[in-house]
Amino acid sequence: MYFAALLARTEDGWEASDTELDDVETLTDLTDLAREASLGADDETVLVFIEQEDAWFGVVRVDGEDDPRIYVSDAAAAARSSYGEILTSALIGGDDDDPADDLDALNLDGTEEGEPDDGPDALDAESAATASGRPAPPPGPLGEVGVLSDLGLSEKELLSLTSDALAEIADALGAAEILEAVR
Repeated sequence: MYFAALLARTEDGWEASDTELDDVETLTDLTDLAREASLGADDETVLVFIEQEDAWFGVVRVDGEDDPRIYVSDAAAAARSSYGEILTSALIGGDDDDPADDLDALNLDGTEEGEPDDGPDALDAESAATASGRPAPPPGPLGEVGVLSDLGLSEKELLSLTSDALAEIADALGAAEILEAVR
């Protein structure tokens, strides 16, 4: 089960909204979704939070037209899920528009359609990466650990987060009540 939310920083503070990722198949789609949430301000900061049942979480930061900045708490776990695979492949050099990255053939748990979730034929991060020609993502954090440093959450604090990480991030940003309202 996924939880996804957008936090947009406005002149009046943070505004949050939950979001559906059903139409998101690439990092470009996710970035476009974040930019649409910026409420018209081109230089506004938008954070996309994605979490999968305390297995991993990801933060994508979009500042205006700049390239997105990404942090994933556990790359190996994230790579086994469809939305996490979008983030990890962007971080380890996957091609955002590569047909091999098309999520239409993936279930939300990251296995190929028709394959069991467990057992010898299950698609794990290493075999998925090998099949696509990309290296397997490493276990543990991946991406820009300083992605939230200027917003009040240091690299050390980000790396130490475990359960309920998105709530702790929102608390450090002064947006805990706003995020909780969309949860």
